[in-house]
Amino acid sequence: TALPERRRPGGGRPRYEVVRELGAEEVRWFYREDRKTWKPFIGYDSLRIELAFRALGSGGAGEPAAVEPVCVRSGLYEVDVASAESYPVYWNQTEKIPVMRGQWFIDGTWQPLEEEESNLIEQEHLNRFKGQQLQESFDMEISKPVDGKEAIHSLKLSRNHVDWHSVDEVYLYSDATTSKIARTVTQKLGFSKASSSGTRLHRGYVEEATLEDKPPQTSHIVFVVHGIGQKMDQGRIIKNTAMMRDTARKVEEKYFSNLATHVEFLPVEWRSKLTLDGDTVDSITPDKVRGLRDMLNSSAMDIMYYTSPLYRDELVKGLQQELNRLYSLFCSRNPEFEEKGGKVSIVSHSLGCVITYDIMTGWNPVRLYEQLLQKEEEELEERWMSYEERRLLEELYLTKQRLREIEERLHELKASTISKPPVLKFKVENFFCMGSPLAVFLALRGIRPGTSGSQDHILPRTICNRLLNIFHPTDPVAYRLEPLILKHYSNISPVQIHWYNTANPLPYEHMKPSFLNPSKEPTSAPDPESASAAPSPTTSPVMVRRHYGESITNIGKASILGAASIGKGLGGMLFSRFGRSSATPQTMETGKEGPEGDEKKATTVGTPPLPHSSSGFLEPTVELEHRIDFELREGLVESRYWSAVTSHTAYWSSLDIALFLLTFMYKQDQEETDKSNLDTI
Repeated sequence: TALPERRRPGGGRPRYEVVRELGAEEVRWFYREDRKTWKPFIGYDSLRIELAFRALGSGGAGEPAAVEPVCVRSGLYEVDVASAESYPVYWNQTEKIPVMRGQWFIDGTWQPLEEEESNLIEQEHLNRFKGQQLQESFDMEISKPVDGKEAIHSLKLSRNHVDWHSVDEVYLYSDATTSKIARTVTQKLGFSKASSSGTRLHRGYVEEATLEDKPPQTSHIVFVVHGIGQKMDQGRIIKNTAMMRDTARKVEEKYFSNLATHVEFLPVEWRSKLTLDGDTVDSITPDKVRGLRDMLNSSAMDIMYYTSPLYRDELVKGLQQELNRLYSLFCSRNPEFEEKGGKVSIVSHSLGCVITYDIMTGWNPVRLYEQLLQKEEEELEERWMSYEERRLLEELYLTKQRLREIEERLHELKASTISKPPVLKFKVENFFCMGSPLAVFLALRGIRPGTSGSQDHILPRTICNRLLNIFHPTDPVAYRLEPLILKHYSNISPVQIHWYNTANPLPYEHMKPSFLNPSKEPTSAPDPESASAAPSPTTSPVMVRRHYGESITNIGKASILGAASIGKGLGGMLFSRFGRSSATPQTMETGKEGPEGDEKKATTVGTPPLPHSSSGFLEPTVELEHRIDFELREGLVESRYWSAVTSHTAYWSSLDIALFLLTFMYKQDQEETDKSNLDTI
């Protein structure tokens, strides 16, 4: 096989070359994660690692020179050249990532030879051929098969030997083809031919490293916040964020490669540093079905902690401090980020959505309690009471007022014992909720639909520019947010997220709201009984399926009930979504499948009809300024029962979601760039 011509940015390589030591640009550094194959660093990273490596050996008196760690992979990792290891900058990782210097490479795969062997071959090559002229591959005598050529030089290695048939024709042969170890070695090296005929080696990487081969500057960072269960698998959010980052890279390459900016994803692991109750809950856990109990203690228990006044603040502070730490660290390593107006978005999952929301808004249960007390006082004033009772109440009121004044003065003198609303060091551009129970938390806090279609009703735009709620239709933990702003949106389907490979998709802002079931709209007002039994906006089904068979609320009766019977405690909390009797008894019993069954079920939801047209789209009425609920499309072959169990964690590797996130982030960046260009003109 002829040596492929190396790609050189400065033009083609000379017709004849002299054998010399490899240049820094010809060496390529590699890293290996999860014990998989070696991956090459991009040219910018490899060249800087090689220069640091060469500086390492330049220390005087035989001592290695101190070399700063090299920042690589878009600034997410550093390489310690002395220990030949790489490690993440923004999160902790127990497994070290080995790095390797590649000089000699396997033909075809361009995988590097192990460093020890590579060094021996390189040393031998320079000893034997340094200064000799190197012919180009097209000038070589390639008509004569290599098997027929005599080796002009050989080198014996531990399990292999290397033959030089010419200066530029070097082959590796295995000396112990029958042994199991040798077979493993040959497979590991990726031999493309039978070991008897040898495998061709190439000196220097196929592509020269250049400083121009570098990633674009980060213009937008996304903090990825986990939900419950992180105690069970502390590294999970790091793996999930890596999946989301890799998926986003693929989408960037396909749809946004023309842009000179870049979105970076950083995991926010807030749970593992918290002590909470120590091991008290573990000590009171019975031994029977211990595995299941431990799983619930490590996952659903986080919900219990968050509803506990004793530990809620600790969870909030844990996430707030980690978000601020990461932002400060990122800005210190990327000083131009803030100067150039870099943006920050947050992607939260599950319970992480609720904690993030509370941090941004400063919501605190103590405030809610004070509001309830105030309401009680107002109600007391309205009812009739005796002179003595009124006198005592006035005295109590004045005493409380005096107590508040003393507390306020005390707070001014020393730090408050009641935690202040947490503050973030950055403005949140977009808040993406995935598989979020936020709506049900807000409903239980007393938030009810209003008359304005503004996001400000639940999250002011001054705090966060855009709120987006993403969910899988069968995710048992996800709830809709739109009906909390305008009640009639419980009858309007969420926006369907485009499939990744959709050709020319309609922009989301141009998609008109449509009924959940346009083919069978209610045409007259329902009777008072059904109207009074109407479900509340957040407890109604996520949506009635239009053409996928049975409705989502039916799933529980068939399969999830068994899981819910774990207990009405923690297990019940996880699966209560399926026990909701928001449909009528007939809906549950008939279990009709197919579109016809769905249409009949849709008419049982007792919500007053809205102005509508025969097309199924809404006539102009009060509408949301921006849509908030976005639903993933169900796969055509996936099992609804199985996806109900898996859907809550299926967001991380979805190409559809990656495209959705980047579409919103890049669209905003593009709009601002266009606006600044117009201002300049």
